[in-house]
Amino acid sequence: MSKSLQFNFFQNESNTVLATIFVVFILMASILILFFYFSRKKIIKKELEKKDLEINHQKELLRSVIITQEEERKRIAQDLHDDISSKLNIVSLNSHLLKTPNLANEELLDITDNIILLTKKALENSRRIAHDLLPPVLEKFGLHAGIEELIVEVSTSKVVKIDYVNKLVFDIHENEKHLHIFRILQELINNSLRHGKATQISILFDTLNTVDTCIYSDNGVGFNYNKKVNQKGLGMKNIESRVNFLNGNLSIASQINKGFEAKFTF
Repeated sequence: MSKSLQFNFFQNESNTVLATIFVVFILMASILILFFYFSRKKIIKKELEKKDLEINHQKELLRSVIITQEEERKRIAQDLHDDISSKLNIVSLNSHLLKTPNLANEELLDITDNIILLTKKALENSRRIAHDLLPPVLEKFGLHAGIEELIVEVSTSKVVKIDYVNKLVFDIHENEKHLHIFRILQELINNSLRHGKATQISILFDTLNTVDTCIYSDNGVGFNYNKKVNQKGLGMKNIESRVNFLNGNLSIASQINKGFEAKFTF
């Protein structure tokens, strides 16, 4: 074979190899582009699904807050009607009886004593309702004093013993934030007594990994928290929404006959 033919042959072979490499390169590039496109699409889809779950979760929390507020309004309205209005109505009727002519001294004293007694009860109930809305101790002396008063009130029943340890210093000017913490503890204690049948409760405030944390536990009957139905109760949603307001994290652990523990940061 002549040199020119050999040269043309090798040149054609080289062109074929180069063309093949180019086609392979184009195919690989196309495959990579398609791979990244579909991967990115899949990632975006997952992110959108995650966002949808977060939005739905936030909606659920907001719904639980609204329901809790409505339940609280109903309770306050019922208390005002039953404990205040009804007694004031009787006071009003008794006051009109004082205008009755020719009342005997004994009748006059009975009516007066009745008015005084009902007025006293109405004042006590109004203080209780106001205390439930915003404990005066919490507002005046801060969260630590508010929790101590709450523990004293609960402990008077002799049903449960509460161990309370606080290693934090609460800023008295953060009452709005502390009110949420106080309500969380109220809800947890209420759940421990009503549902958990607990006889011992532990409350610890400490700094863990530079984050202010509350660890709450009881020795109650517990429940299977892994069941979705146990995570959707109004009380639990109320706690979760308040922790969310505090920009904190909430973790819960509970098993049947092994008590209950809740840990939240703030």
